[in-house]
Formats: sequence, structure tokens, C-alpha cells
Amino acid sequence: MAKFESFLLAFAIVSTCVLAAPFEGLLPNGNFEQQPKPTDIKQTTLLRKNSLPEWEISGQVEYIHGGPQTSGMYFPVANGIHAVKLGNEATISQTIPVKAGSLYTVTFGASRTCAQQQVLRVSVPPQTGDLPLQTLYCSDGADVYAYGFKANSTSVKLTFQNPGVDEDPKCGPIIDAVAIKELLPPRPTRFNLVKNGGFEEGPQALTNSSTGVLLPPRQQDITSPLPGWIIESIKAVKLIDSKHFAVPSGASAIELIAGRESAVAQIIRTIPNKHYKLTFAIGDAKNFCPGDMMVEAFAAKDTLKAPFKSEGKGKWKMVSMEFKATSKRTRLSFYSSFYHTRVDDTVSLCGPVIDQVTVLSMRS
Repeated sequence: MAKFESFLLAFAIVSTCVLAAPFEGLLPNGNFEQQPKPTDIKQTTLLRKNSLPEWEISGQVEYIHGGPQTSGMYFPVANGIHAVKLGNEATISQTIPVKAGSLYTVTFGASRTCAQQQVLRVSVPPQTGDLPLQTLYCSDGADVYAYGFKANSTSVKLTFQNPGVDEDPKCGPIIDAVAIKELLPPRPTRFNLVKNGGFEEGPQALTNSSTGVLLPPRQQDITSPLPGWIIESIKAVKLIDSKHFAVPSGASAIELIAGRESAVAQIIRTIPNKHYKLTFAIGDAKNFCPGDMMVEAFAAKDTLKAPFKSEGKGKWKMVSMEFKATSKRTRLSFYSSFYHTRVDDTVSLCGPVIDQVTVLSMRS
């Protein structure tokens, strides 16, 4: 309880101080390292609604540790030692103080435990999203995801649910290390019509996690975990940081890791019949992903195919195209032409990096 009171105090300070940075960090017992009482757990199964400190549970929820299990299974845990596993239709939830009207992202580790299709449902009423966990984006399966939501009150209830019914009761998604971050709404400027063109405003990476943050598919601009951008693909896009990857500029960039199934878009304001110039950086993340890459960019009726020969050394280049606006709104889209996997494990998906996306009007 002391930790939660500290959380409330920190949030109150942020809320009342105009110059304070937006709140970010682990939720109370967000890494699940505060263990249940011995009387609240039988083997790995939590017994009561409040058995997991700071969380409310329903259904069969297991408190597990990462690594090899006595059953012969292996549980990937993205951060720390402990995590929770959700049985059929089980949930964990926590009520969080927030600022009404603000945009937030929740970052968390999530992985599947069996080969069949599994889904993790994330909800902050009235918003709900299903994350498909079938695709493994890193070799050990301990992927890190971000989910965006807009707060409609001063407190929200975050819920993770396993909506499926697996034949094997040992199966079910694993959740670990849940963190939250308030996002600032990006704006276009006279120097760039693209919002958040450098991808600097986005979800918080988990401490000690070096895999980047996956942005789930089909995320709309209003609640996207990457402000200003739409994740319009059927596979995730990865936000990478300069601490663990090669980034062309600043602290962050995005990696298109699933070919044409991994795409981002943004709708910008334009003047019909006016000419504009789109510029962006393309490179590799220095993550053992060599080969021929290509990013295809679309703006109005114009298309650019930008090839890049990756040596896996973190190099990059700037490319550009001119386009003519056909309406007051122009959709910019980017996707990778090819699938790639890392040569050191042949499993982890990788691809071209894009950064520094800029659109400026051209003189008539």
C-alpha cells in the first residue's frame, strides 16, 4: 500500500506542477516482484481476488517465474524474474489515476506459451484491443508491446484478459513488467507538416529490455501508442531506441519488421494542387540484419521506392520525393517491400529503419 500511496503522491505533484514532466514509470507492482502471501497461492495458482498485491484478478491466474519449468515448458519473461499467466477467460486489472483527456501508453511484456493462436485483450473502457500473439518477433518469445489510450476521467481501470479457451489448461498468455507513460500531443510546425516525424514521442521502453517496443497492428491516430501515426498493418511495427540500436537521429526511430504487413501512415494537411517535398532517412538498426532492403513511400498519387543495401552496420541515407496534393488531406504511407530475419538466430524479424520524416511545401 505504501508503494501505491507514493504513486498517488508522485502523480499529484506532476498534475499540479505546470513545468513537471509527464508521469512515467512502472505501475505499483507492475513488475510482479512483490509476491503474494503463502496463504494466497497454491503451487502457482492465485487463490483469491486480491491475492496479487496491487492487482485484482479473476479466473485462473498463475504467478510464475521465467525460464524452464518442471512441466517441461519454458516461460519467457521480458523483464525481471516473475510474471503472471492467464488461464482461459482470466483477467488481471488495476485502477490507475490519470489526467482526463490525456493520451497514455501502457508498455508491457507479453508472450504466448503454446504453439496455437493466442490473443491478449487489453482494455481501458470504453476502448478495447486484441493483440495477436501468434507471431514471435524475437527468438526467446519475450516481446514487449505498447497499447495507447485516451483517458476519459481522472481514473481508469486497465485490464488484461485471455479471451480464448485453450484445450490445454497449461496454455495462456504471459504478462510482465507493466509501465505507463503520458504522451504529449505532437503538432505540425512551419518547418515540418508531419507530426512526430522523428518518432521521439512514444511509449516508454522497459528497464533492461533491449528488444525495442512493438506497436500493435491497426492502431488509429487518436489512440496510437506512437502519437501522430497510424499503425495500419496486420503485423506490428517496432519502435527502437538509440541506446540499443543504430538510430539515424535523436533517441528513437521505427523499424519495419514484417515486410508489407508492417506499415505506418499519417494524414497531413495540404493545399490542393500545391507541390510538396517528402524527405526521410532509411537505414538499418545495426542488429544483424544485412541484405537488400526497400521502403515504399506513398503520398497522394505519387510513389517512391527507396532501396537500401544493408551491411548490418547501422548506416543510413536520406531520400526524397516530390508530390502534388490532390485534396486538403494527404495520406503518407510507408512499408517495407521484403521480409528479413536476423542472421544470428534466423527467427527474429527485422527490417529497414525510417526516421526524420519531413514534408515541406515547395515554392511555386
